[in-house]
Amino acid sequence: MEAAVKHEEEAAKTLLEVNNIEVIYNHVILVLKGVSLKVAEGGITALLGGNGAGKTTTLKAVSNLLHSERGEVTKGSISYRGDGVAGLDPADMVKRGVIQVMEGRHCFEHLTIEENLMTGAYTRGDGRGAVSADLEKVYSYFPRLKERRTSQAGYTSGGEQQMCAIGRALMSRPETILLDEPSMGLAPQLVEEIFGIVKDLNQKEGVSFLLAEQNTNVALRFAHYGYILESGRVVMDGPAADLRENPDVKEFYLGVSEEGRKSFRDVRSYRRRKRWLS
Repeated sequence: MEAAVKHEEEAAKTLLEVNNIEVIYNHVILVLKGVSLKVAEGGITALLGGNGAGKTTTLKAVSNLLHSERGEVTKGSISYRGDGVAGLDPADMVKRGVIQVMEGRHCFEHLTIEENLMTGAYTRGDGRGAVSADLEKVYSYFPRLKERRTSQAGYTSGGEQQMCAIGRALMSRPETILLDEPSMGLAPQLVEEIFGIVKDLNQKEGVSFLLAEQNTNVALRFAHYGYILESGRVVMDGPAADLRENPDVKEFYLGVSEEGRKSFRDVRSYRRRKRWLS
């Protein structure tokens, strides 16, 4: 009885569920091979792995952005709050509170920082006062954006553009943000600042995050749960604290062994623990 109650409680806390999905590009290129993951409500979930592991494809599968790149989910299912989202377009996902911050800090370069932020509120219908209040809230999290609010986004720094992209997402009042490679191209100090703000948004605003990140060391310090991808498959997952202490993760993602970085595939203990789905 207690086990059943616990299971129901865990199920109720699951916000996003990806179940055994397969993604193919151009009808022939298999990119994801049976990927499954869950994002808990109010949590920060990290999707880790090297370049080409399938992290960005997983995020785009969730936000339904694959079709623009001739990709499609050919197997498995994706649900948000228990409802399948396969038939929804990206705009519908935004209305449901799911928004993706793309890799590479995609800002409208010719618009000012503040104009960029205001585009995030385009789909809202709760009045100018509420939008203005949220704009001030964004500025409270990103004071640097307030200083640069009249500057063209294309002439701001990489860190400021990343802040702008996250701030623009916040202006849509999201429930869940899919954050793709937030540390890419940024100095270590800025990376810490960005992740610190992500943590604050999670704790103070209740925003859930699924973040794809190559910087495993930083991601596992801020995330609650993590999944490691290699070649389109989940090869390990667990609470972030456990992954940080896992000897294989330490060797392959948090440091370099005497033999250099290897693949999980080369390790016998990894083969015993692999959780690939057929």
